[in-house]
Amino acid sequence: MKKVLLICLVLISTKGFSQGGFFKRFEFGLKAGVNYSNFTDASFPTDPLVGFHGGGTVAFKITDNFLIQEEFLFSTQGAKIKKGSTLEEQDLKLNYISVPFLLKYRSNFGLYVEAGPQVGMLASEDVKGLSFDKFAKKLDVAAAGGIGYQSKIGLGIGVRYVYGLSTVGDFDASNIKNDFKNNNLQASIFYVF
Repeated sequence: MKKVLLICLVLISTKGFSQGGFFKRFEFGLKAGVNYSNFTDASFPTDPLVGFHGGGTVAFKITDNFLIQEEFLFSTQGAKIKKGSTLEEQDLKLNYISVPFLLKYRSNFGLYVEAGPQVGMLASEDVKGLSFDKFAKKLDVAAAGGIGYQSKIGLGIGVRYVYGLSTVGDFDASNIKNDFKNNNLQASIFYVF
């Protein structure tokens, strides 16, 4: 019985591969946009920082409307330190390689909603003027959710909020807590081919 089942699975998968059915379920794309980020729960006053993101996307269609999408993005995040804190007024720029893994529902009309986890790996940090050797942790974990529209030709726009789950700070200071989190609002344009 197991051999018969195995042979059936091989024949079905061979037929799917030979007709290109499996590969037709993939969508690849390019994406770029603006970030509006800040720290939450920081023990020092901050203002939002404007940055950007860009990279590639790959999605697998489970059905015509449900997809699993993964993105590989370079993303600039961080915050501005305001006057009146014990820290010097400056921009705290953190550059991440972000990988969101999203479940996406796209209507036949092209409107979509998406949600899922995101992992960011710190690529570099620009925090001049601080006396810390390292400012941010190497890994940033977040939850992402968004909405958007994709036209029939593959061009689209989207808005996403990325809510930080892990703490950012990787330094020891008596007057500053390091348990603040990244939060980021993204507006994007993309093209799927």
